[in-house]
Amino acid sequence: MRTGCINKLGNKSPSFAFSVKEHVRLGAKLSEIVKGKLSLGAKVIQGGGRRRVFERVFGLNDGEEMFKASQCYLSTTTGPIAGLIFISSQKIAFCSERSITISSSSGESAKSLYKVCIPIEKIKRANRSENVDNPMQKYIEIVTDDGFEFWFMGFLRYEKAFHNLQKVLSMVK
Repeated sequence: MRTGCINKLGNKSPSFAFSVKEHVRLGAKLSEIVKGKLSLGAKVIQGGGRRRVFERVFGLNDGEEMFKASQCYLSTTTGPIAGLIFISSQKIAFCSERSITISSSSGESAKSLYKVCIPIEKIKRANRSENVDNPMQKYIEIVTDDGFEFWFMGFLRYEKAFHNLQKVLSMVK
């Protein structure tokens, strides 16, 4: 399988096939990944598209525009969570593709989507990063003004996702 191609500057860049392989590698089991992707696709279609899903899950403020949505994983202390990252003119938001079980202090449990919402004006910087042992594994780190770090990985189109994020951040700053 071809894992890379030469870009205009002569550097090796990940191919789409490698990106898909990396995206799948981050999941638990292939059957779970397929089930999650089908579920996510069905939610997006039933919800009227990615923009409508974004509106329903995170709300859309006056003057806010939703630019892009990309499939990726959010790194957590319990492992990567598959979902969609949304880039809007006012926030970066992540929503898991499947519900997770949350336990309360009283012992009761409930299922909910894993959601993260970062206001653009609270973002200190967004960095590109890669695995030192495997430079084809790329990450996007978002650092907030209060020192929180969010790590996103397993993008199908990493360069495009980072470019869109940088574009939005440059519009606001």
